[in-house]
Amino acid sequence: MITALIRSELPRMSGSLRKVGTWVLADPARPAGLSAAELGRLTGTSQATVTRFCHALGLDSYQRLLLELAREQGRETGPLGPDIGPDDPLERVVAAVAQADLAALRATAERLDPELLERAARALAQARRIDVYGVGASGILAVELRARLFGIGCEARSWTEVHAAETSAALLTPADAVVALSHSGATREVLAPLELARERGAATVAITGDPRSPVARAAGVHLASTSAETGFRHGGFGARHSVLLILDCLYARVTQLTHARAAAALALTAHIAGDHRKEGT
Repeated sequence: MITALIRSELPRMSGSLRKVGTWVLADPARPAGLSAAELGRLTGTSQATVTRFCHALGLDSYQRLLLELAREQGRETGPLGPDIGPDDPLERVVAAVAQADLAALRATAERLDPELLERAARALAQARRIDVYGVGASGILAVELRARLFGIGCEARSWTEVHAAETSAALLTPADAVVALSHSGATREVLAPLELARERGAATVAITGDPRSPVARAAGVHLASTSAETGFRHGGFGARHSVLLILDCLYARVTQLTHARAAAALALTAHIAGDHRKEGT
């Protein structure tokens, strides 16, 4: 979503660009019908600043910004927005969270480049060994991806502590691959092993919410997620479902590309969950 992208970029923007971003976020419907020059005057900046603001978001023009804002506004249903107040009824909380997650999933699917996804999946399918790096909320997702890949016969490991991650990265070769997970794309504990893995010649894939972040730039392939932020849920936690969508797509494609091995691994392990169910349930 464009507003989520603006929020993620705002801390890195200069003072004048930040004025434009803050103004737009205060009411994303307000720019409709305004020219870039008019928006510049209302924000106390200039038409050139508005244009630079659009370029900082990766948009080619001001008209593209208006289009993205209009599309996002069109997805909203009635007065319900992403904010959740402390006194809101549970029904509104459920609706707001569901609306935010569904919008993020749609936006992530629209942004997902099939060619880049294919490159990432082939790198994992062909890898001798796969490292997955992530800390905090991204660490949970790193463990999830490791479990899925391991279950279809991939030699995958997840690392959520930087010293262990760097040790593993130092032992990689060009026959290996890594996946780096970071919502901000600026997490040093993820960037350090990713850069070391790249130096060792391993194939590198990053999943972040910011395509211009250090982690995204350090990877050979970058896949962009979208944050579904609501009141009380921001950053990496808000992006969890859209990242899981990307991981699901990666997992499904790797399974296709390694079908014989994946099918054999799944057949050998299919009975395990059932064996641990209590009789009579």
